[in-house]
Amino acid sequence: MKPSAPAAIRVALVDDSQVVRLGLRALLSLEPTLRIVGEAASVAAALELVVQTRPEILLLDIQLPDGTGIDACRKILQLSPETRVLFLTSVIDDHLVNAAIRAGGRGYLLKEVGGDDLVRAVHEVAAGRSVLDPAATARVMQLVRHGTSGPDSPLATLSPQEKRVLELIAQGRTNKEVGQDLGLTEKTVKNYLANVFTKLAVTRRSQAVAMLVAGKTAG
Repeated sequence: MKPSAPAAIRVALVDDSQVVRLGLRALLSLEPTLRIVGEAASVAAALELVVQTRPEILLLDIQLPDGTGIDACRKILQLSPETRVLFLTSVIDDHLVNAAIRAGGRGYLLKEVGGDDLVRAVHEVAAGRSVLDPAATARVMQLVRHGTSGPDSPLATLSPQEKRVLELIAQGRTNKEVGQDLGLTEKTVKNYLANVFTKLAVTRRSQAVAMLVAGKTAG
């Protein structure tokens, strides 16, 4: 019996531009591993959409007519913690990038991203990894550089093993892959990550990775 294909990743679109939404729908609908489950043009509509469709991935703009994507992200994750938010915007600003990550976003891409790269990013985020546009990464590094290096840095509180785990996470490894690399069980890796999150005062892998990258650059 032929094995069934894995279910397509459920994707929702939130952008106040109908043209952008139509373009995204046309592009992503060409990919058989993705399925568009709905779209919205405002924060209020996005919250309703998430409750109704429970998407795995939500592409979210920063600028919306009734609020910001940052606020929307926080509310969306309260309603649907399993949904992973990938910011897709034309806005690149130090504080916005940082706020997007701190709000729980799993990725931040500019709308200039190529179609293949966007599809790849959706798959990466769906797999539990984090994605940052190169320009956004540079902004995060610049913003938190002075707060994440040196002996007083939160990174300095991590144990050698916690640092090794975070280094591998930053390379895009899953918890299972990190465990295989370090000879640990997946549960042990999760425990190490929980300690890392507590010490760095973050709640998401993307936040911890951003701090690690920025700290390296500052050093």
